[in-house]
Amino acid sequence: MALHPEIARIVASLPSPPPGPIDPAVLRADEESHVAAPADRLPLHAVDDAVAATPSGDVPVRIYTPTEADAHGVIVYFHGGAFFLGSLDTHDHVARALATETGLKVISVGYRRAPEAAFPAGLTDCYGVVRWAAEHGELLTWDGTTLAVAGDSSGGTFAAAVAAMAHDDGFDRITHQILYYPSLDLDFDEARYASLWENAVGYGLETAGLKPFNAFYLDSGADPADPLVSPIKREDLTGLPAALILTAEFDPLRDEGELYGRRLAEAGVDATVTRYAGANHGFVANFGWIPEYAAAFAQTRDFLAGVLASKAGGR
Repeated sequence: MALHPEIARIVASLPSPPPGPIDPAVLRADEESHVAAPADRLPLHAVDDAVAATPSGDVPVRIYTPTEADAHGVIVYFHGGAFFLGSLDTHDHVARALATETGLKVISVGYRRAPEAAFPAGLTDCYGVVRWAAEHGELLTWDGTTLAVAGDSSGGTFAAAVAAMAHDDGFDRITHQILYYPSLDLDFDEARYASLWENAVGYGLETAGLKPFNAFYLDSGADPADPLVSPIKREDLTGLPAALILTAEFDPLRDEGELYGRRLAEAGVDATVTRYAGANHGFVANFGWIPEYAAAFAQTRDFLAGVLASKAGGR
């Protein structure tokens, strides 16, 4: 299948990156300039900004309550952005869609970003918020059942790493991990995965941009050989939470996500892997308004409800 025509139209209209070094401030300002006005956002029962007190410090969070109810299951969501972009506002629409479709309360995490915060600051913020959510279930009206971690792109890296950290700490409250087109191997050796050269150019995220965009994180002390940086390098995957991994047909990162799913399944983890045909990297955040890709939220709902059987393949 070819790239979805609507995605192809938008990708073709993207300007060439400016010459010279990447300036985080410029890219962040551009992202924020495209955030929808509050009146144009998907309405929910309640959206509240709060602060989670964690061992690494106070972490800003935004809590999305989809409906009026005595209690909800919880998803803790980590936004993407190559560890230096993204914010509570730029991914507000993803969190709203997750809450609306799943019926669960979503806690979006405003973790510290590179290059201002060195590794593992952002990761410890994410893990700290998950522990905070479990410890403050009464405050959050958590029903004590579902406690999922979810993330897109680099947020998927954090979700996978947080699931592993919790397992190693003996913290067994995380029930699910949801990884949207995750970055799981920050080695970026093009010979490792066919998708790195098959989808190298022309689909939005390009292979040549992976190293410079992730350099802020790696240069802050994140070692690609560390399984908390590259979760696919973890040797023992047994005992991790059930996983939903959604990949994009035209994504350089496609194959590492699918390999991780296979390795989880081989380790006895309930792993569902779906490749979305015609999609590129970022389709959940950028093209969730297209019906074929809005289906990712419905699939997430079914996964959390225990409807899906383990599988691999295309959609």
